[in-house]
Amino acid sequence: MPIIHRNPQYKTLFLCALLFFLATAALTSAQTRWICSWTSAQQLPEPHNSLQAGDLRDATLRQVVHLSLGGPQLRVHLSNRFGTSPLHLTSVHIAKPESPSDKIDASTDKALTFSGRPDLTIPAGAEYVSDPVAFPAAALSDLAISIHFDLAPSGQTGHPGSRATSYLAHGDLVASAELPDAKKVEHWYFIAAVDVVASPQAAAIVALGDSITDGHGATTDGNNRWPDLLARRLQGDPVTQSLAVLNQGIGGNRLLLDGLGPNTLARFDHDVLAPAGVRYLIVLEGINDLGMLTHEGEVSSAEHQAQVPRIISAYEQIITRAHAHGIGVIGATLLPYVGSQFYHPGPASEVDRQTINQWIRAPGHFDAFIDFDKTTRDPDHPDRLLPAFDSGDHLHPSPSGYAAMAEAIPLTLFDQGSSAAPSALQIAFTFDDLPAHSALPPGETRLDVATKIITALREAHTPPIYGFVNGVRVEEQPGDAAVLKAWREAGNPLGNHTWSHMNLNQHSVEEFEADASRNEPSLSESMKGEDWHWFRYPYLAEGDTPEKKVAIRAFLLQRGYKVAAVTMSFGDYQWNEPYARCKEKGDSAAIASLESSYLEAADENIRFYRSLSHTLYSRDIPYVLLMHIGAFDAEMLPRLLSLYQSRGFQFITLADVEKDPFYAIDTSLALPPGPTMLEGVMQERQLPMPPHPAPAIDFDALCR
Repeated sequence: MPIIHRNPQYKTLFLCALLFFLATAALTSAQTRWICSWTSAQQLPEPHNSLQAGDLRDATLRQVVHLSLGGPQLRVHLSNRFGTSPLHLTSVHIAKPESPSDKIDASTDKALTFSGRPDLTIPAGAEYVSDPVAFPAAALSDLAISIHFDLAPSGQTGHPGSRATSYLAHGDLVASAELPDAKKVEHWYFIAAVDVVASPQAAAIVALGDSITDGHGATTDGNNRWPDLLARRLQGDPVTQSLAVLNQGIGGNRLLLDGLGPNTLARFDHDVLAPAGVRYLIVLEGINDLGMLTHEGEVSSAEHQAQVPRIISAYEQIITRAHAHGIGVIGATLLPYVGSQFYHPGPASEVDRQTINQWIRAPGHFDAFIDFDKTTRDPDHPDRLLPAFDSGDHLHPSPSGYAAMAEAIPLTLFDQGSSAAPSALQIAFTFDDLPAHSALPPGETRLDVATKIITALREAHTPPIYGFVNGVRVEEQPGDAAVLKAWREAGNPLGNHTWSHMNLNQHSVEEFEADASRNEPSLSESMKGEDWHWFRYPYLAEGDTPEKKVAIRAFLLQRGYKVAAVTMSFGDYQWNEPYARCKEKGDSAAIASLESSYLEAADENIRFYRSLSHTLYSRDIPYVLLMHIGAFDAEMLPRLLSLYQSRGFQFITLADVEKDPFYAIDTSLALPPGPTMLEGVMQERQLPMPPHPAPAIDFDALCR
């Protein structure tokens, strides 16, 4: 007879124990780290790559995949992405394959479940993930996936370029050691990915590409595509053994148009963002866009000139979307293909390829690049593949060519601190001239301007942003003290910009020290015990003589200051005065031109300063952006913040930025004066400046 506990304390203890168990189970589940170890890019197979309708009626399909990363547990993704009705699978098993691969080691056979059930029905267009199963799998090992179909699917989803043999036999043979009289096909169907449980530092690299990534010309069942060989290299280095490589290549794929498989941008979310644990992306796409342009014959120079910017724009979209998810993007240069009997590329197509490769190599675009062009080209005929690396069609590499490509990839790209890591793109916004800068449009107050800026910063979830104060403005307009109050109430700190915005180059050391000191009592009062000892030179003028520079640095050091450097600026102050005039005149067309030119200038300066940083240090330093508390800045700030986010920047504090070694001269004022802006370092090293066009707008003439 069961014992019935009526003590209310027992009920309480039971509930506590149950809650503890559930919480522990949830925590354990949350701490499990899944990393995708193998993928195939899903597509709608062409008729000649599809199975016959009767092939999958009461049939077992056994397919073998090659894992890049191992783990003690795994789960399998099955796809009905291009199916037109629900797909029913009666059972799915996994096992270690033997040779030949239609055979399995039956002792390793495991049945997969889906929400605890052995069968599953996948809706049209969907993907299902199995329940986790204990199955110790080694890195670089093979896995056999056996699926039983009761009824033939209404539509097939697969990957024709498997470079692996699959086996098909009628009957439910998923657990059988071998498939008698199996039909052999070199395609995959309905399998999308395999995840493994991995260490906390584990991550995945996606190789996004076309047939050169998919492995046209590689050895069937040889696992010698360049992503396979990269995975092998990573496993051979203890530093990179926790990295998986995911081959998301589709033969014939294009950036801009559908072809064999969806275009790159259309499949980006599914093939790059969806796999578990992706941290890096290698992009090798574009040769089919170039080739198809002239596939039917040569086109006009205007069409060539239009195609190249479209391809570059697609790269920019890939970079933007990857950075938004914390993924570092590595561009790969396009391989030579003159002599291809399929594309017949002419001189204009070769110019297009070279132009695109120059863009890929240029700093400030991809986070890093791999020069596959340089690796595979014939030095005597650089528009052609090296004969030893040519599969014979003058378009696709041979196995030797794929091996050379894999060897050409620096494994340092995948270090945690590598320049390919998107976390390198960091920036601190700062605002000068509080509480008042430039002209005001009719009907606006300084507090209105500040409120817009504070609101935009809050909605973008920025950390505390320094505002640099000129105290004379409050003396001139006491009501503008409300700006400083609002700034502080929003949690943003204040720093010293001198009392009167004094230009050190035009004044003596004594005058400048007195002007900076005069600002300190009000700063101390506003900051109420918090650190206000950050100094921004007005006009960024640090002294026109070595003696001035040394003297002011000693003064700032003695008073406990750190210098707020500037390593990115686009002259935002230039737009504020014409904006006020145009608002007064109600000239909406002129205001629209101000808006577009403002964002264009900001974007151009991102490119410019990143180019300087990469030229000097082969990386992105964290940047400090100089802004002003102007009316047009306030109007444009939401769009400006979005622009920086779209370019992959994370907003961090000024203090965090200046921890970088580049800023040592500013933060360690005891050091001798030296160049503190990127332009200054370029000049000191006598390096040529890259092109840096000025805004194409006449500020003085606008709205006069």
